[in-house]
Amino acid sequence: MKSPLLLAVLIAATPPLRCADDFPPGPDSKVQPGVPQGELLKFEFADSKIFPGTTREITVYVPRQYDGSKPACVYVNQDGLQWNANVVFDNLIARGELPVIIGVFVRPGVVKAGDSARSLDRFNRSYEYDGLGDAYARFLLEEVLPAVEARSLPDGRAIRLSKSGNDRAIGGSSSGAIAAFTAAWERPDAFSRVFSCIGTYVGLRGGDRYPTLIRKTEPKALRIFLQDGDQDLNIYAGDWWMANNTMLRALTYAHYEVRHQWGDGGHSSKHGAMLFPDALRWLWQGWPQPVKAGQPPLERLGPILIPGEGWQLVGEGYRLSEGTAVNARGEVFFTDIPASKCYRIAPDGRPVEYLADTKRANGQAFGPDGRLYAVATATQQVLAYGPEGKVAVIASEIAGNDLVVAHNGNLYVTHPPSGASRDPSRIWLVRPDGSKQVVDSGLKYANGIALSPDQSLLYVADYQSHWVYSYVVQPDGTLAHKQRYFWLHEPDTNDQAYADGLKVDRHGNLWVATRLGIQVCDPAGRVNLILPTPNGRCTNLVFGGDKFDTLYASCNDKVYRRRLNLTGANAWAAPFKPAAPRL
Repeated sequence: MKSPLLLAVLIAATPPLRCADDFPPGPDSKVQPGVPQGELLKFEFADSKIFPGTTREITVYVPRQYDGSKPACVYVNQDGLQWNANVVFDNLIARGELPVIIGVFVRPGVVKAGDSARSLDRFNRSYEYDGLGDAYARFLLEEVLPAVEARSLPDGRAIRLSKSGNDRAIGGSSSGAIAAFTAAWERPDAFSRVFSCIGTYVGLRGGDRYPTLIRKTEPKALRIFLQDGDQDLNIYAGDWWMANNTMLRALTYAHYEVRHQWGDGGHSSKHGAMLFPDALRWLWQGWPQPVKAGQPPLERLGPILIPGEGWQLVGEGYRLSEGTAVNARGEVFFTDIPASKCYRIAPDGRPVEYLADTKRANGQAFGPDGRLYAVATATQQVLAYGPEGKVAVIASEIAGNDLVVAHNGNLYVTHPPSGASRDPSRIWLVRPDGSKQVVDSGLKYANGIALSPDQSLLYVADYQSHWVYSYVVQPDGTLAHKQRYFWLHEPDTNDQAYADGLKVDRHGNLWVATRLGIQVCDPAGRVNLILPTPNGRCTNLVFGGDKFDTLYASCNDKVYRRRLNLTGANAWAAPFKPAAPRL
């Protein structure tokens, strides 16, 4: 048994245990002698159109080294000035460990009550920060940063901010952290570096969806630093600690540049404040070399994407380019509805006019006879164009949207709600002899349409839901066993996926043009991957080129293409049975 004197000596010699959530900041977070101190400017911003009625304080940090001769790098932080960030910037910039950075610290918006004595203000923090979608990114890029640049320093220097995402970082704590990640996720061209402290990636407003989206979406050029503690919140919306670990595993799976630091703290920014200087060093490591996107050898994306083969602009200025089609030579055709023109992609990649008047044709597809079939919206007809441009009327009184022509000559047309009475959506079957019949009705908005490679199944996109329906094609061409089959992801800002054009590849996968990008579903009905397009739009797609291995996407006013490591299946070709999916 130890003597009392020995116990006293042992206690005195033992260093005190650090309490959970006790994270003292280091010297980089404290004012250092001889280090030039930057300026802080504050102003109220109350002119938002994206979050109307809100007012908020914005603090701008400008380092002493900024001379106004060229645009500075940018750091944007949510919840205002945190972590002694201005002092950290002073110290790290002075030592050359960071470039010259202007900090923009944004408070969440508040909608002031008309009578504060009787009414409560509306607090916009969760609305602005916790939701998915591009609203907050647009708010920063279209409203806040221009408002900062509209100001000048007391000595007359203009505030000039770099527009390059590689020169910008964004960060925050808790809901501010998910807001920072969302801004970068939606606009990686504008923010490429993210600092996330105790991030709220839980089910408050859909943040729990991020790990799934990260795994399925083509990796973006982002570098992310994650911090959390194992005593973080575990409440009605989810478990913050587990959510941050799940984010890390998803980002690692998708080969992002990601670093993390876990602690034993709770829902507090103390650990984040201690880590902030080191996190900034890592986030800006190697600058001005650009942050690179993850290169997936992923089991779904890896076999499809070709390293170095990204999207290329084919043409622009077409105003709502919609219907896409490909012929037996791999030539791609698309329509400009308002202009009533059809374009062909020439061998050198240039779009050239093919038909001068398509009667405002929407959907189009080639048939096994080599003719280009189109739905003429203006005349409510289904037309077929021969090689010389000679037109024939195939069917009338069909206000169609899209169509597909089977190898046996059967033609299926989607007919969305129309007229003042908003008649229900219909699917038409037009046989080679010209007879027609409605083979289904009742979808909210029947849109894109495609056949499986073996042509035993018909797929129809419901534009006003997150479903693509599957039907079994009967021997007489009619449809049976209707099922809401393919489950799609939808934007947070909408209650529908905006599923439009459909195509299939030779593996039996269904490619769906949606508001989130091109969603690729396996034959079992599951979204395996999402390919965003450069302008964030997509209305239709087709596989073209002499090997049918180049994906063309019509994206409102632009047409893009990219080569892939697979080939498309064409409805006009002989049917074939693909391999069964993994279940």
